[in-house]
Amino acid sequence: MSPQTQINGIRLYRELTGESGEPLVMVHGSWVDHHDWDEVVPLLSRSYRVLTYDRRGHSQSERPASPDSVHDDVADLAALIDALDLVPAHLVGNSFGGVIALRLAMERPDLVRSLNLHEPPLLSLLADDPQGQAMLQAIGQRFAEIEKLLEAGDMAGGARRFAEGVVFGEGAWQRLPPPLRETITFNAPTFLDEQRDPDAFAIDPERLRGVSRPVLLTFGGQSPPFLPLIVAKLADALPQAEQKTFPEASHIPHITAPEQFASTVTAFITRVASGQPAS
Repeated sequence: MSPQTQINGIRLYRELTGESGEPLVMVHGSWVDHHDWDEVVPLLSRSYRVLTYDRRGHSQSERPASPDSVHDDVADLAALIDALDLVPAHLVGNSFGGVIALRLAMERPDLVRSLNLHEPPLLSLLADDPQGQAMLQAIGQRFAEIEKLLEAGDMAGGARRFAEGVVFGEGAWQRLPPPLRETITFNAPTFLDEQRDPDAFAIDPERLRGVSRPVLLTFGGQSPPFLPLIVAKLADALPQAEQKTFPEASHIPHITAPEQFASTVTAFITRVASGQPAS
């Protein structure tokens, strides 16, 4: 079967690993691609049929000429699950991939069995929080700096500023493996689309209360403080949500703590499948 699937007029690269078990679809975040999950796919595919893919505009998937929105990503995910007969799927989303997965559960719950979301950057949830407002101002300034660099054609500079100024801290860029730095730089233009999309980092809290699927929300003990705060607000709004911390990890536990991440996903899905209550 070809690794390319035509979805909503766009060629998407995808890989399906594992021969048995329930379907598990993994949605990567901004700047990266399906390789973001390389450390955990071998562990999870022992028990599940695991789909990873490059979101539109990223790496081996087609990059449209016109700007994309989060709604395009949600439509792609829905169509991909349908096309590959993976209904209903357990969804794992990291960062912006968590936003996409959550929106799919709101719009097409028939496609979703459960959600495992790590630090979705739904910044709008901070707007009514005094502590969150200060964080929003700082993040907005950093995003504006990144956007300015990308608009000037400095993709590597913008990528570095994102890695060091938003997620991982000063000096992080040089610690990233060279292939990952290349991927982030290549995919930098897609971040501009997200910045220009008014819905990319926003969610209606009231609509969250209608999400009927079990949700595991995770965050890293070493992550920037605005991300755990968002996770806490999501946990308050989602009716079937539980939280878990990866104490020694930050924004990418599937890379820095793959065995712990995979075992957490597996334990959660096992509970969901058996109908056990949240721990």
